[in-house]
Amino acid sequence: MSDSSESTKKEEVEEVTPEPEEQSDDSSEEEAAGDTDMDFLRNLFSSTLGLGSADKVLDELTMGGVAQYINSGKCKNIICMVGAGISTSAGIPDFRSPGTGLYANLQKYNLPYPEAIFQIDYFKKHPEPFFTLAKELYPGQFKPTICHYFIKMLKDKGLLRRCYTQNIDTLERVAGLEGEDLIEAHGTFYTSHCVSFCCRKEYNLDWMKEKIFSDDIPKCDKCSSLVKPDIVFFGENLPVRFFTSMKSDFPNCDLLIIMGTSLQVQPFASLVSRYCISCFLVLEHTADPLFGLLGIGGGMDFDSDKAYRDVAHISTCDDGCLALADLLGWKVELEELVKKEHARIDSQGTKEKASDSKGAAAKTSAASVAPEPKKAE
Repeated sequence: MSDSSESTKKEEVEEVTPEPEEQSDDSSEEEAAGDTDMDFLRNLFSSTLGLGSADKVLDELTMGGVAQYINSGKCKNIICMVGAGISTSAGIPDFRSPGTGLYANLQKYNLPYPEAIFQIDYFKKHPEPFFTLAKELYPGQFKPTICHYFIKMLKDKGLLRRCYTQNIDTLERVAGLEGEDLIEAHGTFYTSHCVSFCCRKEYNLDWMKEKIFSDDIPKCDKCSSLVKPDIVFFGENLPVRFFTSMKSDFPNCDLLIIMGTSLQVQPFASLVSRYCISCFLVLEHTADPLFGLLGIGGGMDFDSDKAYRDVAHISTCDDGCLALADLLGWKVELEELVKKEHARIDSQGTKEKASDSKGAAAKTSAASVAPEPKKAE
């Protein structure tokens, strides 16, 4: 088999994530999929046949136009769609960047192919590579970025309807977003469950952290099966809340901000074409030429003669958020928030390290005390 055909098969595997029976109700998922398919068709006919109206909400297709729209008071429901690119400045690699991406640096695990480390069937047979990698990337070792705190500011100002994230690093939660604010489309390390369908016992973040950092393969206390963080592996489907929430969130979205995602993984990527959105803003390192082809069917159109709503700002995600915050008059507030929160996290980390050092010293001291010799009878 040629390399190109193997690559094609891997991409197909990545994009298909069937639903495990224990995670959702099949009927509710089928209903959600059916509704969104109809929305897609409505958008397609509206765009290509000129049916319906295309309301223009921006005075100009620039970052400044987006800022004016937000400050006008007409933009009240902002949805953020984010991916690994918003966490790279925190030191967490993304998945697909050539040379530096996660998939390009997994040789030491001797995997049959890079994506296998996140394949559920491979994990059940060979969990060691995943948990070794998890130790390197475990939540709690990184601080949220400017981008994370910008999203938190949207929440604090009553503008954030929801943040849909592909990330599993929990940095959105560390930055101050709560469960109701988030759709963690690819799951989270925040909780873990036994993989046995008959058990499914839940474990918290601290329990899993202790297991991973002691180099133990996490096993269920109840049935001795593997315990897996609640992240979505290839071969599993997205949480049912992803499908139910998008039905109510996206039809009411005034502004969709897309940051740090190449929109290559389905069904997450399809959200941009499922509904008629008033306005898109994309913050990314490079402009994907595919975006220009997505104007059909409710997707993005940045530079055609028919463009009326979509804005692309080519920069790092952090720089893009700072630029938008500056135009909104929020830049100083954002910078102060980042500085204050990073100082708090550093202080908390110092206290935890000091506590761990004391505990380790106490154990060493106790172990170094020689036992008294037994008296001769």
